[in-house]
Amino acid sequence: MPLAVETMTDTPPSTQEHWISLPQQSRLYAQTWTPAAPQKAPLVLMHDSLGSVALWRDLPAQLAQATGRQVVAYDRWGFGQSDARTDSLSPQFVGEEAEIYFPVVREHLGLERFALLGHSVGGGMGIAMAAGAGKSCTALVTIAAQAFVEDRTRAGIVEARALFQDAAQLERLAKYHGSKARWVVDAWTETWLSPAFADWTVDAWLRRVQCPLLAIHGELDEYGSTAHPARIARQAGSGGQAEIIGGAHHMPHREKAEQVLGLVRAFLAQAD
Repeated sequence: MPLAVETMTDTPPSTQEHWISLPQQSRLYAQTWTPAAPQKAPLVLMHDSLGSVALWRDLPAQLAQATGRQVVAYDRWGFGQSDARTDSLSPQFVGEEAEIYFPVVREHLGLERFALLGHSVGGGMGIAMAAGAGKSCTALVTIAAQAFVEDRTRAGIVEARALFQDAAQLERLAKYHGSKARWVVDAWTETWLSPAFADWTVDAWLRRVQCPLLAIHGELDEYGSTAHPARIARQAGSGGQAEIIGGAHHMPHREKAEQVLGLVRAFLAQAD
């Protein structure tokens, strides 16, 4: 039987900015891309450890146009255009995003049903969100997600921490995070390299995932071997599938953009 394919529209989606108040007297920044006649559940994007809405570049608009779905992306607290934070991330920060912050976003935007797409640690957050949402989450895509703390992951982060000692590298990141750039880097490197985080996994959440799951991973990902998508697909409570992108590193949605967009589009077309 041929795969169902969602209708690609020719009309660019409309965009809207949102400011979402947190109980911590801070605000989150979000943006939506809405096609002319949205079909199926909105797709929520979760960014990586250095990411932001702006760093998704043109992917949200492409996804909205290709799938006919509204696409939602937000800057996590401390990132991008969201308000700054001064505390350190706890070892439970992945679960906290799913339990504390995403529900506020979901209520503000009226997301009764939704699909999820998360990159890197955003993929882990997507797994935790899907686990907590039950049948309200209709589909989950992870891209370059980590399922556990691997030696390769830690080695890649050690190299990145050294790289960001260069003021020029930090300045490039500041284009997206402003004065929060140093906090963003430290929140990533110091949390992941902390001994308290060494035993972290997504296993308990995976077993509770009830929706279809697609784990996309670059063959040459410097922050995680292909053991990660294999584990995610194998342990997902609803069953999952893994797709390895040949020749791609940690950003397959940029390096092999058309291939990844096609995979996501086809998967979502038959997921809900």
